[in-house]
Amino acid sequence: MTTHTNTNGAGLPLDWAAGHGPVTGALSATTGAFAIATTGAATGMPPAWALAVGGAGAIGHTIASLRQRCSARTIAARASAWLVGAGWTTWAVTTTPLSWAALGSLATLGVGIAAATRSTNLYEEAREEAALAEEERLKALELSAERRSIALEWTDRIQRVCRITVRVLAVEQWPTGAGFTIDAELPAGGTTWDQIARHSGALSADARLPHGCLATATPGIDQGRVLINVITVNVLAQERTYPTDYAPLSVLTGLPWGYRTNAEAVLTHLREQCALVVGPTGSGKTNMVHVILAGFARATDVLTWVIDLNAGSAGLPWVRPALDENGHLVDGVRPGVDWLAASHDEAVVMLDALLAIAKHRKVVYQDLLAQANTDLLPVSPQIPQIMLVVDEGAEILMSPDKRLRELGAKILEVIRIARAMGVRTVLTALGATGAVLGNLMIRREAKVRVALTGGETEGMDLSKMFPGSPGLKVDQAPYKGAGFIATPEQGAGVFKTWRILPNQIRDIVTTTSTRRPTLDGPSVDAAGDAYTRRWDPQRTAWMRNPSHGSTPTLAGPAPQARPAPGLNLSALRDQPTTRTSQSEEDLLAQRLMEQIDAQFGTTDEPDRPNPGESKRPTPGLNLSAFRIEQTDSEARKAALVVLLAAGPDGTGASAIARALAEQHGTSRQTVVGWLKEWAEEGIAVRIGAGTKTRYVHRHHAPDTPPED
Repeated sequence: MTTHTNTNGAGLPLDWAAGHGPVTGALSATTGAFAIATTGAATGMPPAWALAVGGAGAIGHTIASLRQRCSARTIAARASAWLVGAGWTTWAVTTTPLSWAALGSLATLGVGIAAATRSTNLYEEAREEAALAEEERLKALELSAERRSIALEWTDRIQRVCRITVRVLAVEQWPTGAGFTIDAELPAGGTTWDQIARHSGALSADARLPHGCLATATPGIDQGRVLINVITVNVLAQERTYPTDYAPLSVLTGLPWGYRTNAEAVLTHLREQCALVVGPTGSGKTNMVHVILAGFARATDVLTWVIDLNAGSAGLPWVRPALDENGHLVDGVRPGVDWLAASHDEAVVMLDALLAIAKHRKVVYQDLLAQANTDLLPVSPQIPQIMLVVDEGAEILMSPDKRLRELGAKILEVIRIARAMGVRTVLTALGATGAVLGNLMIRREAKVRVALTGGETEGMDLSKMFPGSPGLKVDQAPYKGAGFIATPEQGAGVFKTWRILPNQIRDIVTTTSTRRPTLDGPSVDAAGDAYTRRWDPQRTAWMRNPSHGSTPTLAGPAPQARPAPGLNLSALRDQPTTRTSQSEEDLLAQRLMEQIDAQFGTTDEPDRPNPGESKRPTPGLNLSAFRIEQTDSEARKAALVVLLAAGPDGTGASAIARALAEQHGTSRQTVVGWLKEWAEEGIAVRIGAGTKTRYVHRHHAPDTPPED
């Protein structure tokens, strides 16, 4: 119903559609009765008409009150008000409404109606509250009975499976309806919560939980308590798109990266923490990167710089909506990321600018730090935090390539010196292996860790990724986009990230353009032209024309790539390279090396010149592509060549040792160490066990997924 409000100057507003209270209702009844009686007496109206109208009103209100399930007291009061009013009107029409007796009785009637209405209203409110309280009491009794049943059931289950007798103190049902949490007290004698956590799978099986649902244990309020989270509804099996509420966020209050098994959003706090996201090809890692970038784009105090040496694919969807076909910025639209580097040279320029900003902030904001009485730069829309996202950055840090090692050293320096000045990093990797987590700086600073599994077991050592969190298994998160996440605020647990669609990326870029911050003046001065000219059309030409080459930098255009020379397989055999015919093995080896050449590129390696010929480079395979470290021995290189030449059938440590014995004298134990290291780094794949163990180079491994 539309409410009509009338105001007259500064007078009292009148709401003609509002309901009547005790006072206004009484006034309305008495004035109405007086008006009818006066009119009826003046016009000679039959008195019985007033009585008939009052009787009809009493019957109508009685029916309405019955439908509203009012009490008998309320029904009687309302009917009596109609009948008494009708009786007074009939009497006044018969005599005269203008006598003092008529007016006095009418006033008394109005006071009585007001008092009766107030009394019945209070009674109805009390009656309604009593009904609600009774309903809540019945629900509480029902819930209490259910909780008692759950407590008894799980006390018995923990005793049976874990051989631990606990005392359940509380059972909390999750608001989402996806499960419940048990708060239990551990028995005396040194029992710890992780003794229950180790039996997560057994407890889940004993409870006959659906696939994808788990019973996991976490620390309680003190070391003598344990919280057992029991998932009864597998919310991870459903694919949920990124929420369309692109409301402003802040790095200080947390950024959503997905949702846990209880359907609650996972918030990551990255003001002081770095993050590490690992996931093999096909696990949803690229989608996860876009979800992370979406959170940064929505934040009003964050600027995002992205390094992706794989053609900038991680950042391009966030930049393209803001550039026209000529490379100029579209009016009113800013790129979703503040800087994108897709080449080694541009990444070096970006990192140098980032280091200059961090060092300059340390000096120029000393007064602000003193005023705020803190050693952490107060991040705000005026002084935004810079989040550096490096796709496959962990691989850069452990790469044997000299140029990539120099790039990795700059990334580590950013991690080391820039925390207080509001610069943090998010690194991604293809697997949770010892090689990725071998860097102390990554383990110490990346307290926010994500492992997307998608059911993939190869290269997923969850014990290294989440030390101190027993009971985590890859098969607990078999869905694409699902895995495990750990933050300093919450321990490691199963989660799933949202599916973000390309049209959502465009919507986020355009929606958040006006509220995203700009880099503060002192930081712009420190970064220089490298930053201010980052969106120049000539520097973004590669985004519009893939054949343009790598991203140019202010230092000049990137070196032109030389055409790959022909493939020379003489490094893999003792025979001369010129032959009248090729065997099937040679053809297979040539196809293999052509694939390697297409993926990694080749480098000229000079052949030995014939007598009398001038010394010039000859196209051929440069085995430096096989180097693991610059200081590796020739025997190690030769072992890798033997492994590669073994083809899909693979080979073992003994066979490689025999092949190297005559020239290098390498022992089998040394070769075993190399093979294990290559298996961890993904260079080789281990097949079989025991005496039947063999290793296959990753280019020959069956069902090897393509590069992400």
